[in-house]
Amino acid sequence: MTNSPQPRATLKQSPKRTKWAWAIATFFGVGLGKPGPGTWASVATLLVWADYAWAVHPSQHTLLIALLAFIAVAIALGVPAATIVARESNSKDPQSVVIDEVAGQSIALLFSPFDWRHAAIAIVLFRLFDITKPFPIRRLENLPEGWGIVLDDVAAGLYALGVASLLRIWI
Repeated sequence: MTNSPQPRATLKQSPKRTKWAWAIATFFGVGLGKPGPGTWASVATLLVWADYAWAVHPSQHTLLIALLAFIAVAIALGVPAATIVARESNSKDPQSVVIDEVAGQSIALLFSPFDWRHAAIAIVLFRLFDITKPFPIRRLENLPEGWGIVLDDVAAGLYALGVASLLRIWI
């Protein structure tokens, strides 16, 4: 008989988590916020955009280039990260995966002047299209794994961008 401690059968082992994927997919933990992790991610994205614009004072062109680069990275890393987290969560589209909202909200902010009125329009429109998923956005959810998780929100961001761009003509 040994004196070494034996693991208890009642203790649950935590599921395997790929750290980089969870960090990216949850946008560094924002997706763990309750309630409404998608809304928290949209607000966090808006704050990152505003913080960059406020701190750096970029030209409109530079802000556009930075936002395009941010979107490209969010999609390029978000699709594989969302795939991994969905598999590890045993869920088709886990609520904690919000990198898709980050990409979509960023798209909605494209061409927006840096002010709170335009930021508010972008966030309201993106959340509206993300939640309602008008045709054909809902069909994109049927794409495999991370593609379906991310691309439906990219499409919602494009819808929001289109409507926001039209509204800017009259505002």
